[in-house]
Amino acid sequence: MPKLTVNGKAIEVPEGTNLIEAARMAGVEVPHYCYHPSLSIAGQCRLCMVDIEKVPRPQIACNTQAAEGMVVDTETPRVKDTRRSMMEFHLINHPLDCPVCDQAGECFLQIYYMKHGLYDPRMVDEKVHKPKAVPLGPHVILDAERCILCSRCVRYCDEVTHTGELGIFHRGDHSEIGLFPGQALDNKYSGNVIDICPVGALTDRDFRFKVRVWYLDTAKSVCNGCARGCNIEVHTNKHRPHHNEGRRVARLKPRFNAEVNTWWICDAGRYGFRWIDDKSRLRQPQHRAGSQGTDVSWDRALQEMVTVLGRYPAAEIGILASPQMSNEDLWTLKRLADHLGVKNLDFRVPPAVPGDQDEFLIRADKNPNTRGAELCGIAPASGGLDAAGMLRAARDKRLKLLWIFHHDLGTSAWPEAEVLSALDGVEVAIFQGTNANDVSARAHLVLPSAAYVEREGTFTNFQGRVQRFRTAVPPLGEAWPDWMILSFIGKALGFQDPVCTAERAEQVFNALAAGVPAFAGMTYRTIGDTGAMVKA
Repeated sequence: MPKLTVNGKAIEVPEGTNLIEAARMAGVEVPHYCYHPSLSIAGQCRLCMVDIEKVPRPQIACNTQAAEGMVVDTETPRVKDTRRSMMEFHLINHPLDCPVCDQAGECFLQIYYMKHGLYDPRMVDEKVHKPKAVPLGPHVILDAERCILCSRCVRYCDEVTHTGELGIFHRGDHSEIGLFPGQALDNKYSGNVIDICPVGALTDRDFRFKVRVWYLDTAKSVCNGCARGCNIEVHTNKHRPHHNEGRRVARLKPRFNAEVNTWWICDAGRYGFRWIDDKSRLRQPQHRAGSQGTDVSWDRALQEMVTVLGRYPAAEIGILASPQMSNEDLWTLKRLADHLGVKNLDFRVPPAVPGDQDEFLIRADKNPNTRGAELCGIAPASGGLDAAGMLRAARDKRLKLLWIFHHDLGTSAWPEAEVLSALDGVEVAIFQGTNANDVSARAHLVLPSAAYVEREGTFTNFQGRVQRFRTAVPPLGEAWPDWMILSFIGKALGFQDPVCTAERAEQVFNALAAGVPAFAGMTYRTIGDTGAMVKA
C-alpha cells in the first residue's frame, strides 16, 4: 500500500487508488464533475487538477494513481487559477437560470463556483443555445443548455445498465447529450442518471417544479419494493403541505451501501411510494356492521380485539401475516400467537403474476422481509394450517376468526371468488394494514397501520442482512406501527412478555435478538447505517 502526503497529511492508501479518493481519505475534497467511483475514468472536466512534487504541470487527480512517496498539493496558487479557468470554461455558455432550475441548492456548478470560481465573467458574445425541456423517457427530462458534457450519464448507460441509449452528438461548443435514433431512456434504472448528473441538465419529471430542495428533510431508510432492500434516503416535505400537491414524501434517492445496492436503485423502487400519501390510506380504526363502516376510537377497537380473541378457541383462529411487516412487527405477532396458542399462522400468499427479476438489483420477491418472516418463525405450528389451508377452512366455516395483515388477497393468485367466500365464511374478519382494499372493505374490524416511512424498524433482505429504516414523517391520522397495536393487544390480554411492555421499536428488537439465535447480539447500534448479517 503506497504512502503519500496530501496537503501535508501523510496517509496510506490501497494500491490503485486515484488521487481524488486518496485526498478524500485525507479529508480533502478535490472538486470534479466527470469522475464517479462506479464509472470509468473520462478525464473530461479537467477540474480535478492537483500539483504533484517534481511534476512540471498540474495533473488530473481522477486519472492519476497514488504512488509511494508522492507529495500532492490541492491548494497551490497554480491549481486555484486552473480551477477558476475551468469553471469559467464550463459556465461560458451556461444559461444561468438557477432561479427556475430544479437542481438549485444541490448543483455543483453553484457549489464549486462559490468555492473555487468567483471570477469576473468575460463573455460578451451571444451564448450558444440548445434544446430545453426535452423528454428523454418516462422519468427524465433534458435541458441541453445546462449540460457541461461530463458524460456521466452516457457512461452509466453504457457500463452499468448496458442499454446505451445516450450519446454525445455534434462538435465543439455545439456538442450536446441526446438519444440515439429510435431510442428512449426507459430502462429499469433510468432514474439514476438524475442522481449522477452534477448540474441541472437531467431532472426528474415526477419531482420537477414541485418543491425546492432546501425545504426537504432527509431520513435514512430501506426500499420496501423487493427482497433486495436497497438503501435509500426519504426526502420529505412535511412543513409545506401546499407544495407538491400535498405529498409529504417528495422523492426517494439511493443511499450508498457497497454490500447491497452500491450507488443505485431501480425505477420501480424510486417511484413506488405514491401509496404512502394516497387517498386509500387507512387513518382511523373502523368497525363494520353489514356494508356500513364506522370510525371508532383505539380504545374501543382494542377492547373489541380482546373480546373476539377471547371468544374463540385457538384452533378456530387463523392469522395471515405479511412479509411487508418489519422484524419487530413479526416477532411481536409471533409472541402473541404463541401466547394465544394459535397454530394457524403463515405469511405466504402467491402473487397473481410472478415478479420480474434481473442480474443486477431487482428480485422476483416483491416483499422486503420474507427472510425476516422465516427467521421469526411465522409458519404453521405442528397441526396448524398454512395460508391456503386457512382460506379453505374459512370457506368450510371451520375457522371463526381470520386476522389478515396488509394483504390484498383479491390481487393474489387465488381465485377472487374463493377469497371472497372465505371472508364471508368467518364470523369475524380483521384487517390490519396501511391502505384500503377488497379485504378491508369486507372486514368486521379495520386497524390502520403506519407505513414504513412513518416509523422505525428493521427488514432482513434475501442475503440475510438486517437493515434499519428510520421515521421520516409522522403517521397519517391515527395509524399506529403494527408492533405497537399488537403490543397493546397482548398487554390488554394480560400476557407477560417483553414485547407487551415495549415502548419503542428498539426494545422489541432487543427482545427479538434475545429470542432468535439468528439475531443474537444485534442491536440498533451494531446494525448501523449499512446493516449486519444474521448468524447462520
